[in-house]
Amino acid sequence: MVESLPVLPNLGAPSVDAHAHLAMLDDPVAALVRAAHARIALVATVVDLTEEPESTLGGLEGWVCDAQRHLDTDGLSVPDVRLIVGWHPHNAKEGDDALLVRLREMADDPRVGAFGELGLDFHYDHSPRDTQRAWFRAHLALAREVGLPVEIHLREAHEEGLAIIEEVGPPPAGCIIHCFTEGLELARRFLDLGCFISFAGPVTFKKADAVREAARIVPLDRLLVETDCPFLAPHPYRGRPNEPAFAVLNAAAVADAKDLPHAEVARSALANARQLFSRAHVL
Repeated sequence: MVESLPVLPNLGAPSVDAHAHLAMLDDPVAALVRAAHARIALVATVVDLTEEPESTLGGLEGWVCDAQRHLDTDGLSVPDVRLIVGWHPHNAKEGDDALLVRLREMADDPRVGAFGELGLDFHYDHSPRDTQRAWFRAHLALAREVGLPVEIHLREAHEEGLAIIEEVGPPPAGCIIHCFTEGLELARRFLDLGCFISFAGPVTFKKADAVREAARIVPLDRLLVETDCPFLAPHPYRGRPNEPAFAVLNAAAVADAKDLPHAEVARSALANARQLFSRAHVL
């Protein structure tokens, strides 16, 4: 028996969770079932090649099959699942040439929709900053070479992240700034580079007016919503584990910030995710 969802808004259209960590959830199968009931049509889940990637690479098919068995009685379909592969800037010190070769090989896996999450994290400095910078450049260059988009993590490093994207060039297949938590100025600068901007739970937080102001200016064709689950559960469920179904709360908050119908934002975010993760750009 799968535990039912808490109260969630009906967006009036299917939507997306553009950045999840299914392997970190206690029950990925139940999370996919609840996501389907919340009308999440696509989930992009992260596979960090330095952190037991086989838990997802080997487990995904079983999660999807088990979830579909639960959903058959309701006439629903499990969300499409795409993989985001790479390694987090926290783990930059674990990177080596062999891992980069494996990442290049993973580009041929039809389940892979993007490289990530890659970037810079100067808050914790779990890896030396120069090492983070070097792998950020290498990941961007490889994404350009193989024709995949990237999902970028930046924390207390947005100015330098912008400079590196400008230096290397954003991958033509797409450049997503994941879990955007900044304000108008940075949003405009990333948009000027051609980036997509993805909003997670912080867009719902009561004191996050700057994030909502940024959401207001992001064009619908550059917009994504995500959970970053199991982290950053949105209001009013802060403090409990996050999961893909809660992406509808983030989509609703973005729509409210933009004074648009919830369904319009839901449809746009899903269409953008399908375009980005469809592998249409793979060489």
